[in-house]
Amino acid sequence: MEKIKPQTSFSTRTSQVISLEKGKIPPQAIDLEEVVLGALMIDKKGVDEVIDILHAEVFYKQAHQHIFEAIHDLFEDSQPVDLLTVSTQLKKQGKIDLVGGEFYLIQLTQKVSSSAHIEFHARIILQKYIQRSLIKISNEIIEDSYNEGTDVFDLLDSAEAKLYEVTQGNIKRSSETAQNLVIQAKKRIEEIANKEGLSGIPSGFSKVDKLTSGWQPSDLIIIAARPGMGKTALTLSMARNIAVEHNIPVAFFSLEMSSVQLITRLISSETQLSSEKLRTGNLEKHEWEQLNVKVKGLEKAPLFIDDSPSLSIFDLRAKARRLSSQHGIKLIIVDYLQLMTAGGSQKGGNREQEISSISRNLKALAKELNIPVIALSQLSRAVETRGGSKRPLLSDLRESGAIEQDADIVSFIYRPEYYKIDEWDDEEHSPTAGQAEFIVAKHRNGGLDEIRLKFIGHLGKFESLDTFDTPTEIHSRMNDAANDDTFKTKNLPSPNEAFGSSMNDDFSADDDNDVPF
Repeated sequence: MEKIKPQTSFSTRTSQVISLEKGKIPPQAIDLEEVVLGALMIDKKGVDEVIDILHAEVFYKQAHQHIFEAIHDLFEDSQPVDLLTVSTQLKKQGKIDLVGGEFYLIQLTQKVSSSAHIEFHARIILQKYIQRSLIKISNEIIEDSYNEGTDVFDLLDSAEAKLYEVTQGNIKRSSETAQNLVIQAKKRIEEIANKEGLSGIPSGFSKVDKLTSGWQPSDLIIIAARPGMGKTALTLSMARNIAVEHNIPVAFFSLEMSSVQLITRLISSETQLSSEKLRTGNLEKHEWEQLNVKVKGLEKAPLFIDDSPSLSIFDLRAKARRLSSQHGIKLIIVDYLQLMTAGGSQKGGNREQEISSISRNLKALAKELNIPVIALSQLSRAVETRGGSKRPLLSDLRESGAIEQDADIVSFIYRPEYYKIDEWDDEEHSPTAGQAEFIVAKHRNGGLDEIRLKFIGHLGKFESLDTFDTPTEIHSRMNDAANDDTFKTKNLPSPNEAFGSSMNDDFSADDDNDVPF
């Protein structure tokens, strides 16, 4: 039998390349690359339109990569971009011969007459690059999948991370020069100055924001406390301040409470109606009106709550990436760290190793998405057995010292009132009722401090200590006090009687004494 020889030649009658059985040509658009580069050298408007869309790696032909690098360098130096300057820049870099000489540059400029449709052409080039990147990633996934020693959960996480990078247009990040970084830093400082000193996400607590300049991108913030101190209440207050007042998207992952319970707490905080009243539905007419009016801002807030139980760090990262790409979240809150599982290959380790893996992955997630991640944490019982003020220490962090190591900020919540301590341990011996301390015990990029906050227990919320009671809050407290036995046993007038029954009537625009919602 005659042996069939494999086909190795190309057709000379057509310009198309004949693909062999297993030979595939990567997606490309050489003709469009030539057109775009030619347009960049003859029209400055074209440079302005696509310089932030393209980068050297998106070009398939290496010579085109060198030419675009020269154009990009000229643009950054605020130099004119044309045939002569690009040629001079390539000579300076010693790459003029690699691109085919000046004759090839002239050929590129002759292929076009203007920069019309250059953005459309540039996006096609980018699409071809993304296709090539997906092919490369897919091949890596296939190769790893055949490896029996690869953990399937690690493989899934790695695959999703690579695909997320494609979505964000960050296939491969190279080292940046000091010059570029200085320019970026100066631009960021100017933006901070315009935001009155806040370079990060505002927490809504003035003194905390002054200390931290807002929660910074890529930071891992740990907020730790003993049970009952108000960890969830504090972070919910922050989430409300950020999402409602500043319209910044926030993701809240709750492993302890259901989403309905959390939103009920937020409704209580927003409407100044106690959680007990909301649970029983025992509301007066004006309180129903108060409820309907006050929740409108909360309904429109970009707040996303996930109450999946036993959430693994793998699931968290996957969900966070999706929320980032779909809704552009700027802050993640996890309540709380010890309820998470490591998942994947970490299941067999001890609990300390598992917590270490979780904290490392939370820090990695913050850096990957370039947003702050706030994780709540429990403290050990050593606080309870210690005498004195019972202020938490870094050594009280439960189950792992890696939390302290990975975190950029470690803070504690301390309420002396919880321990039946009536006075602060300061010179004034001021009362502790309705107050808490936000203790910043570690701050990688700033100072340490003990900041006092106001704690409103029946509403489950924190406020800045210098915030005065709103009329609605006063009214809410009066309604609660009206049912207090003190007014009944001592025959004292109730607050509603003392201040007039008009507070429970419909509000009138002509009555200056009416209290607004």
